[in-house]
Amino acid sequence: MAHPSVTGAAPPSPGGTSAAAHARRPRAARWARGLAGVVIFLAVAEVLGLTGAIPQSALPLTSTVLGHTVQLAGNARFLADLGATLEAWAAGLALTILAGVPLGVLLGSLPGVRVATRAVVEFLRPIPSVALILLVSLVLGPGLRMSVTLIVYGAIWPVLYNTIAGLDDVDPMAKETHRAFGFSRIDTVRMVSLPSAAPFIATGVRLASSVAIILDIGAGYISGRISGAGLGAFIADYSSGAGNLPVILAATVWAGILGLVLDRAILGTEHRLLRWNHTRLAEIS
Repeated sequence: MAHPSVTGAAPPSPGGTSAAAHARRPRAARWARGLAGVVIFLAVAEVLGLTGAIPQSALPLTSTVLGHTVQLAGNARFLADLGATLEAWAAGLALTILAGVPLGVLLGSLPGVRVATRAVVEFLRPIPSVALILLVSLVLGPGLRMSVTLIVYGAIWPVLYNTIAGLDDVDPMAKETHRAFGFSRIDTVRMVSLPSAAPFIATGVRLASSVAIILDIGAGYISGRISGAGLGAFIADYSSGAGNLPVILAATVWAGILGLVLDRAILGTEHRLLRWNHTRLAEIS
């Protein structure tokens, strides 16, 4: 029978290192399964291409695309376009948060204002950002301002609606109790409603991040270099030539990598800022 050590070292607490290691195991398993799925998919696509089941004119070999993906990492023009996309994403997402969260708080806290603006919001929301490329370029001119404007217009809706949903989900008793202690409506929103709605807002920001990447690349592909540098413009340049499909797919791979990295970065920031919410969810599960 094993006995505890007499060196004075305390056994690990349930919430200490052992718990953290236990929490990391499922995460590592998910990453391993995801990586295995990607490898299997790429291997199957390579085999189908080599056997002729899928014509290489329609879908180049996986190895060819991955080779061009590596080569693009040393292409100065591509890196400049990648940086331009990242710049437009950062500026567009920042403005989206600065506009979407306060507007969502306003509509979520004042039912009368929400009802009065519902028709306008529901009219604007379905209009795709790419349909406004010509109008925005005429008003603001091409370049970064045009890309950022299109991003804000298309990405603000997830932030806006998630903020409203988060405020609607706040316990009315908590707000009434806070008001009973003499706090103003603004203080109640700041100290009760916003913290409770923070997980909803964080989800909206993650969705808006994906929308921002898609819109910037899509608008760049449609308008080409008119809208300035970016991954979309880079893909549009190569779309006009024959035999450039591997390069186009390689640039698409980089777009996917960029989106994945940004999503994980936002998710990591959310975990750090809203650690209390993830701890509560873990306790419930």
